[in-house]
Amino acid sequence: MTLLITVFAAIIATVKWYTAKDDRLKLGSLCLMYWGASIMWFVDALVGYIELGASYFSPGIEDMINDGFLGLSVVALGLIIWLVRLLVRDPEGRIKSALLHKKTDVK
Repeated sequence: MTLLITVFAAIIATVKWYTAKDDRLKLGSLCLMYWGASIMWFVDALVGYIELGASYFSPGIEDMINDGFLGLSVVALGLIIWLVRLLVRDPEGRIKSALLHKKTDVK
């Protein structure tokens, strides 16, 4: 489940990045995070298959639910990191102008 969730997130982020007219939102970094997570989960799946054999493909319900929550948390963490990076870089200058506007109101 973790592999599927991160691969779908990576594909969606890549399509959005590819169809974007400009790169102000820095979707490329989001794509790289999700593709990196996908590669990590793919290697984990390979190692699990090597260790467990065919029984790897028949997990229990609890394992699938745990993997689903882990996959969703990885996607959420990637979004949080991307948003923090976006807010720090402030490509449109909205945060900077809001802070300067508040400073002028104080005086």
